[in-house]
Amino acid sequence: MPFETEIRPVPGSLADTDADLVAIPVRATDAGPEAVTAAAGDLDARLPAPLAELVAHYELTGKPGETAQFAADLGRGLVRVALLGTGSGDPADLRTAGAALARLAKGRTKAATGIARLPFPGDGAESVTAFTEGALLASYRFSLATADKGPAPVGGIELVCGDGDKPVEAVRRGTALARATALARDLINTPSAEKDPEWLAQRAREIAAGAGLEVEVWDEADLERGGFGAILAVGQGSARPPRMVRLSYTPENADRHVVLVGKGITFDTGGLSLKPNDNMKLMKTDMSGSAVVLGVLSALAELGSRTRVTGLIAVAENSVSGSAQRPGDVLTTYGGRTVEVLNTDAEGRLVMADALDYAVAELAPDQLVDVATLTGAAKVALGTGIGALFATDDGLAEALRSAGERAGEPLWRMPLTEEYRDALESPVADLANIATKSDYGHVGATEAALFLREFTGGLPWAHLDIAGPGRSMSEQGVLTKGGTAFATRTLLRWLA
Repeated sequence: MPFETEIRPVPGSLADTDADLVAIPVRATDAGPEAVTAAAGDLDARLPAPLAELVAHYELTGKPGETAQFAADLGRGLVRVALLGTGSGDPADLRTAGAALARLAKGRTKAATGIARLPFPGDGAESVTAFTEGALLASYRFSLATADKGPAPVGGIELVCGDGDKPVEAVRRGTALARATALARDLINTPSAEKDPEWLAQRAREIAAGAGLEVEVWDEADLERGGFGAILAVGQGSARPPRMVRLSYTPENADRHVVLVGKGITFDTGGLSLKPNDNMKLMKTDMSGSAVVLGVLSALAELGSRTRVTGLIAVAENSVSGSAQRPGDVLTTYGGRTVEVLNTDAEGRLVMADALDYAVAELAPDQLVDVATLTGAAKVALGTGIGALFATDDGLAEALRSAGERAGEPLWRMPLTEEYRDALESPVADLANIATKSDYGHVGATEAALFLREFTGGLPWAHLDIAGPGRSMSEQGVLTKGGTAFATRTLLRWLA
């Protein structure tokens, strides 16, 4: 759903604004918390006490996202004034501050803040971009209710700044990053009754048309002719047949070619290896990887990326019926490799195997990256705040880790332990989709990554398992309940 909040730089000071919430930045310094008076103009004289005394009275530290509120007459009647902690002013702190301000301002018409006047590390552009991301993502909401539940997001946030230094480009960039993330969240949060594979393919067509991308969709007949046996096998239990989608972004003078592969399971019952009900309730979000890929492709041109990017999303509904694949079945992937299916709930790696095979055989990329809500084991290992990163190339791994740090989407590199590979051997096929023995215990996340590696053709490859941070059960920071679209902003920073 489009953002209801608009962020825009305006010249002047906080004393000039007509906003009904005015946020004065308080930064953390070695000497203690300090209100940024450069943004306030003559506001200090209209407050109930000098700014320094108010900071001390509310025992503020300048910690990012910290707030204190009071009423004051700024010359046009009482308005709400907030002291807003901004930490050191670096991007991570400003992203947190932006989210805090957006949550504080819900239900109001307009907020104004002086964060653009902070003494930023560096030129401050990335900090303003991060503030914009934080404020917009905290304002995101998705609802199919017939009436609003809770206060609406603030209508606008003004960044007061000097006449000649309006950070227009930084705000534009932050808005583009947040918009791509919100698009992915909308796809993830759409109920699966509506969101079947063809629905997702149609959304891809619309995104391609809006972003100037080339698009191709394989329907079930195309998949059969093309030999995409794994996608077909996963989808054969559903009355709503599978799809594969390719989107292509081709800028002039591209510096490399990257293929992104996204898992697109529009609903996951587990198949005949049925999930418990409590786990199944979350499974409309099991196509998060494909949503992330679509969000990334939607914003590459706007962000001026010089990287040629092909997005592949392998889309199926993993359902239960008389035609569903069975444990013990053997399927043949696009590249001709046979896989024994020992657990039909390990289906994401199957559809992605076909897409990876296709990428290696037909697209000749310089690098391959896949993203998926793939294993509960990754969530057990890293919790819900960190994504698992597996990679065959150290340079690629470090580039993605660094991009994740800058995006506020932390990634932790996990091992591709060679000793675990033998567990995927099958007595009747080239390999099995889960371990056939457990000499080293349950190593689900690494096991899944090792399975995927079999289909990467030796190319530099990275796998992002976002099963933990891909969903949020609470409203905090930049997150709202539901799909988070984790890794969208990481991949955009890496590519753009």
